[in-house]
Amino acid sequence: MNNLFQKFFQKKKSASVCLIGEVNTGKSTLANRISKDFTGKEMSDVSPIAHETRDLIKLEHVDFRVNGASLDMTLVDTPGIASAIDYKDFVQAGLSEEEAIQRAKEATSGVISAIKYLQEVDVALVLMDSTKTPFDQVSLTLLGTLEMQKKKTIIVANKADLPEAKPEMIKSTFPQHKVVPISALYGSGIDNLYSELIEVAK
Repeated sequence: MNNLFQKFFQKKKSASVCLIGEVNTGKSTLANRISKDFTGKEMSDVSPIAHETRDLIKLEHVDFRVNGASLDMTLVDTPGIASAIDYKDFVQAGLSEEEAIQRAKEATSGVISAIKYLQEVDVALVLMDSTKTPFDQVSLTLLGTLEMQKKKTIIVANKADLPEAKPEMIKSTFPQHKVVPISALYGSGIDNLYSELIEVAK
């Protein structure tokens, strides 16, 4: 069989790509942008109240084609990681006490599920808010876990469109990782992320 037929019949590479990070770093916004760019539809709900995503949300068989390469991608949006979840924060956001307690329980369960799921991930996109300092416990713990598991990792420095954003601080803090500044909301830098993702997933 010549090279042309081998290329035609070879199975497309598949990979599980997980969006993970601290609460309100823009994971679901990015998940929706990726999903819409490659499937035409959104996959996650977005809310100003923390922990809107409290379960793993999977979108399978995303035909991810970039720079002539293709990937059969399972895109996974995960609950926001937090070192502590207090139901009172949800009450202050406008939920009733009963709703707040239930949301806190679901959010805690979601954090556990997200951490466990890292074992199954091929590529982790670790989202960080580039308007904040990157020395938080959540990001350091996440990256340490991914490094121990030898997972392919890209740090996504989100909200880079904002005047106070300092993605270069994230780059200098984690020089061992590829850092890609983007705005998940407006799409700036997204093509750079797609190019990096297709390379890392090879």
